[in-house]
Amino acid sequence: MDRYDFIITVYCLVCKYYGIIKDQYPIRRGGFAPALTDEEVITIEICGEYFKMNTDQDIFDYFQAHYQTDFPQLRDRSLFVRQAANLWQVKAAIQHLLVIHSGQAADPVQAIDTLPLPVCVYTRAPRDRCFKPLADYSHCAAKKMDYYGFKLGLRIARSGMITYFPLLPARPHDIQFLEELVENFAGIVPADKGFIDAIRQALLDERQGVTVITPARKNMTESHPLQLRRLCSRWRKRVETGGSQLTQRFAVDHIRVRDIWHFQHRIIRKVLAHTIGVFLNLQLGRKPLDLDGLLA
Repeated sequence: MDRYDFIITVYCLVCKYYGIIKDQYPIRRGGFAPALTDEEVITIEICGEYFKMNTDQDIFDYFQAHYQTDFPQLRDRSLFVRQAANLWQVKAAIQHLLVIHSGQAADPVQAIDTLPLPVCVYTRAPRDRCFKPLADYSHCAAKKMDYYGFKLGLRIARSGMITYFPLLPARPHDIQFLEELVENFAGIVPADKGFIDAIRQALLDERQGVTVITPARKNMTESHPLQLRRLCSRWRKRVETGGSQLTQRFAVDHIRVRDIWHFQHRIIRKVLAHTIGVFLNLQLGRKPLDLDGLLA
């Protein structure tokens, strides 16, 4: 499909799920109704992110220049940005419903990982006044980088759809977040070596029915069948691919805002755009993570 067809498809999808959840969240308590409908604002945000526009200014300018006839009330950038930020709960709920209705929430195999989320360049971190005391220093071994900010936890189904994405503190080791990343889940969890902890894994298996499978270190003996370990190694690549798309296509590691509230809103928006891309691919019978091929 071309970009115009994509925008229409996303708008219809947003309208469907917005109608389901609008009564669950008190979006506004009084005053005049906004010129742009909530469905239009969410559609513009999602499509802008999918088109690789990572700032509110870029998204507003692009749609005002190319789709003014379709969104005639898109006139004031500050009103658009404020309305978009206030809809963060609605976007999170839409993402959750998409995961459930696509059947991916029930996938018995979901891989976990974390992504570094810098909030500013490392040299500016000592002067940060926007995210203290929430943000902290950390080191990402996979990318061989020191950074200042947060971690994004990811739990991803075998299709590549993100089923859970908590914002985590940066300093603690990944193993400290194992219980949180498998919250409300039972099944097989492929993970990397950062999540190796025999005691935690045994407790999760006994209490919650979660089987965490990681590559073994040289001094460890394998406790799972070879075929299962090979399958988990392949499934673990899905979470790496999903994290790479969030970083490269949606620039989740280059969010530049002045407070944690807007920071979380941007993360939700980017994850929702990724989820809709995977959802549409599943509906069309395409490779779920082929986000580029969805647009002609």
